[in-house]
Order: sequence, then structure tokens, then C-alpha cells
Amino acid sequence: MYQSIAMPVDLSHTDKLEKALKVTGDLAKLYSSKVFLLAVTASAPSGIAHNLKEFEEQLDRYAKDQEKEFGVTFEAVVIPCTDPAADMDKSLNHWLHENPVDLVVMASHVPSFKDHIFHSHGSFLASHTDKSILLVR
Repeated sequence: MYQSIAMPVDLSHTDKLEKALKVTGDLAKLYSSKVFLLAVTASAPSGIAHNLKEFEEQLDRYAKDQEKEFGVTFEAVVIPCTDPAADMDKSLNHWLHENPVDLVVMASHVPSFKDHIFHSHGSFLASHTDKSILLVR
């Protein structure tokens, strides 16, 4: 049913991804799917990495850890953009349209007042892509 699954990740908040990773890993195992771990980042230094190459290495290590955990293929995909805070949704949407993905699994949070003013990443993708979106709280 799902040959490939994409899961956006934020390496600065990996502690909040556990439930979504479990769902992703379990679905990938069930359907023998490949998982793409997507990370949108700028090439400028950040709290995660000093440069884009170092960021790619960290995402690769994270993907390898998930492979060991779940026994399925996890591929790290870095999506560079100028301003991730402003362009994350558009960057993810563009990548999803350009690549064969059957399902997107995203970690989410319980909605709060600010969600009435600012949209969530999951709601943007659900309304701007033709891919199936599974939000995990």
C-alpha cells in the first residue's frame, strides 16, 4: 500500500518525534516501505551544525539509528532553503511533489490559541499537496 513514506524531522526537537517515528517505522515494516527523513535547513551555522555538510552528517547518523531501531531503510534528505522559518512548508511541499511518496507522517502538537493565527505545517501540507498526510500527536 505504501512503498515510500516521508517524515519531516527537526533535529533540534528529536525528543518530540518518538511517537511519529514509531508509527512511521511500524508502517514501513508492515508494508516493506522505504522512509525518507526530510530536514529543511539553511546553509548558515545553527545550533545543530556549523555548516550544511555537518548537518547532512548528523541527519545521516539519525537515519542510521532509525534503521537499526526499526529494521527498515531510512534515507536522510536535506532540503536546503534560505529561510527555513519562512519557507519550510513550501520547501517540503516542493520536495513532495518532485518525489514518489505515498504517505507523509508528521509529528504534531495539541492545538493552542496561536494555531488560530498561524497555520501548522501539517495543515499546510494537507491542503497544498496531493499526498496522504498522517499527523501523530
